[in-house]
Amino acid sequence: MPGPLLTDRTAIVTGAARGLGEGIARAFAAHGCAVGLFSRDLASLESLAAEIRAEGGKALAVAVDVTDAAAVEAASARVAAELGPVDILVNNAAIAPSAPFLEMSDAMRDAVLDTNVRGPWHCTRAVLGGMVERGFGRVINISSVTGPLVSGKGMTAYGASKGALSGFTRSLALEVAEHGVTVNAILPGSFDTPMLRALAEPRGSTPDAYVRELGATIPVGRLGTIEEMGELAAFLASEHARYITGAEIVMDGGNVIQEHK
Repeated sequence: MPGPLLTDRTAIVTGAARGLGEGIARAFAAHGCAVGLFSRDLASLESLAAEIRAEGGKALAVAVDVTDAAAVEAASARVAAELGPVDILVNNAAIAPSAPFLEMSDAMRDAVLDTNVRGPWHCTRAVLGGMVERGFGRVINISSVTGPLVSGKGMTAYGASKGALSGFTRSLALEVAEHGVTVNAILPGSFDTPMLRALAEPRGSTPDAYVRELGATIPVGRLGTIEEMGELAAFLASEHARYITGAEIVMDGGNVIQEHK
């Protein structure tokens, strides 16, 4: 088995309280990385941080709303002070309310854009300068196949936000490539997360049944796991991925390449 990929590194993972963010945080810690955990759900973060520390890792739970630029700056500074300079940022925090375009309020639209676009902007700005100065950094944006590649009814705001994140990823990658900083995006398809399971009831199903039914439509026959997402993110954060930047990596079990489903 290969050794830890991220020994002596420090990362911030946003939206780390559950789902993909939790999987990424756990994988980073398992690979020797100290992890700053960001979310508005402090209780869940503290529980996760305690588990990581109990397994010999380093973790700091910080309650922060990524739409608040000043709060992000303060939280990032705290991580740097307590865990070390931030080498890796995973912009994972996102919301995905669904509504037909003509029924979507400006408030709902703005909430999606604030979290999914301005959030990554605030977090990246808070740590990128230090990465450039030290000549090493990894920014990983958790985007989606929804928006950049496909979409669905009711997803105009979410799709627009993830399309914007694609442009942000590519443009920023060019700006910082010469400084040893890479910027990449992961485009997940369907993963077994609390967010996905919450869609079951509005669609007339139960969470377990919905996961089975949705998984049966995917070429590999199942949904992705948060552990698999964590391992891909750990690779992109490591020295092994130093020649990958500006990339959008689809992780969806082969779903988007199907002509018919």
